[in-house]
Amino acid sequence: MSKQTVEFKTEVKQLLDLVIHSLYSHREIFLRELISNASDAIDRVRFESLTRPEVLEGDGEWKIKIIPDEKAKTLTLRDNGIGMDKDTVVENLGTIARSGTKAFLEQLRQQGAKGGPEFIGQFGVGFYSAFMVADKVVVESRMAGDKSKGVRWESTGDGLFAVEEISRDKRGTDVILHMKEDAVEYLNEFTLRNLVKKFSDYIEHPIVMDVEKDKKKIEEETLNSQKALWLRPKNEITEADYNEFYRHVGRDFQDPLKTVHFTAEGKSEFTALLYLPAKAPFTLFDVDHKLGVSLYVKRVFIMDDCKKLLPEYLRFVKGVVDSSDLPLNVSREILQENREMERIRKSLVNKVLSTLSEMREKEFDKYRGFYAEFGRVLKEGVHFDHENRDKLLDLLLFESTQTDADTPVTLQQYVDRMREGQAEIYYQTGESVSELRLSPYLEKFKSKGYEVLFFTDPVDEWILPDLPEFKGKKLKAVHKGDVDIDEKFEKKEKEEKAKEFKDLLGALSAVLPEVKEVRLSSRLTESACCLVADEHALSAQMAQVFKAMNQSMPEQKPVLELNPAHALVKNLQTLFNKDKNHPKIAEYAALLYDQALLMEGQKLKDPAGFARRLNALLVGESQGLV
Repeated sequence: MSKQTVEFKTEVKQLLDLVIHSLYSHREIFLRELISNASDAIDRVRFESLTRPEVLEGDGEWKIKIIPDEKAKTLTLRDNGIGMDKDTVVENLGTIARSGTKAFLEQLRQQGAKGGPEFIGQFGVGFYSAFMVADKVVVESRMAGDKSKGVRWESTGDGLFAVEEISRDKRGTDVILHMKEDAVEYLNEFTLRNLVKKFSDYIEHPIVMDVEKDKKKIEEETLNSQKALWLRPKNEITEADYNEFYRHVGRDFQDPLKTVHFTAEGKSEFTALLYLPAKAPFTLFDVDHKLGVSLYVKRVFIMDDCKKLLPEYLRFVKGVVDSSDLPLNVSREILQENREMERIRKSLVNKVLSTLSEMREKEFDKYRGFYAEFGRVLKEGVHFDHENRDKLLDLLLFESTQTDADTPVTLQQYVDRMREGQAEIYYQTGESVSELRLSPYLEKFKSKGYEVLFFTDPVDEWILPDLPEFKGKKLKAVHKGDVDIDEKFEKKEKEEKAKEFKDLLGALSAVLPEVKEVRLSSRLTESACCLVADEHALSAQMAQVFKAMNQSMPEQKPVLELNPAHALVKNLQTLFNKDKNHPKIAEYAALLYDQALLMEGQKLKDPAGFARRLNALLVGESQGLV
């Protein structure tokens, strides 16, 4: 086949430009990324050979070879892994087929050299880091089992790449870097040794290089220790070792927030090395986000993205699990029915949740930072993981009327400091804490010293049906249904007011078809009015979400509540007593309803009508007519 020139997809061209020009100070990472890719390729053919031994082609001596050529100014990384054919090369090296690519590139552009490397790793495009040190990259490869032909891919990173079929006698891949003039230091034996030791010492497969020994004899030397970090005794592993391994499995350039290394014995025997990241990966909420835990059996890599090891709501956890009990020929289908996997999964979930609980109790500042990044994901478990719901509820944090962002409260802490005789946990949902703090629904609660929790994550309203109570205390929305926090004398006074305002309330209900009823409020002390949903109705925010999704739902009429102590309501009652049929009553009713809508954060259906009625009222005030 003749050489074919192809243009990179737009996103790849943008990425290459950013990598080459913005991440210059981090360019030593190229070696680690290419070694990691080579290791992954070997892992895949090694697993494939368990059921298809013919893919080995007689070569089962796994290794990654580094070949520096100072004269030609090239650096080659060679592996005998799974290899690629033409279609795979074009798909993997010419396209980024990921959801959220444009948003990712924009964030990378904003972060620039300061924040770029961690995004590169998290997004799985480490191959392109080669262009930081090379002005041309050539990839020659042959897929395992395909003995007829290989493929060559090459590019100078200028927006185009060329691909052609070639003859190649062995499976695997060569990545050949034509080094830039200012990057020839990476052809130095001492530099390469140090980088392998620094970044890739734990890689299971040997990383080799030809070196000159005594009497100018050339020998192939292994540069890495090849010790599976998770199987080494913990007292032999330094924090630096743990951190560097995390960068490999987590595709992250930051240190992890927490390391969890343990061995389970008994009915289920396995070793796990898990990490809690410090920052949420860019793709955490992508539909194609992969889980970060890989499965090994007796040190043999089986699969990454092992969805049976942890539930989706713990998808931020990175690391490896190595089982002694699973069969080597395990497949994804077998995992679905394997009881051993269920035991491992249960043990891992318990360990992660207990680690988070301990962090919350003993390292609250660290946990608060973790929760800011991953709290929304943890809340998914409240809905999906009934078995661990109580443990998850203990991990949730909320701001409230008595806290700030630095001192969020747990549900247990809220219960512990409830007022004497308080039977319910009060909360309010909304888009932001700053808006909720100004909410009229809180007026009576604040005046009486009742604490109200703020639920501002979009997921909060989804989990509320799964959270009817906590430690025997029901959750009660301050913005829904009726509330009962009045003292006896207040209740008596309200009953008297209800009789006094009964006719006015009926008249207002008659001229406001948008509401279910108009009644006096037990929650307002300063504002004139507010809208209240039924106890189990969707909030205004959730109604807007459903509307945006074009989801139909039954009509929900709110209740308009009036504050009988407010001068506006008193004046309206006086006007009504003078003339029950006064034309202004309907206008003032509409004004109160529109005002309540605005206070709830909703848009007015007739803003022009609202402005007209408001102007008329102001004109009347200025003329002393009201």
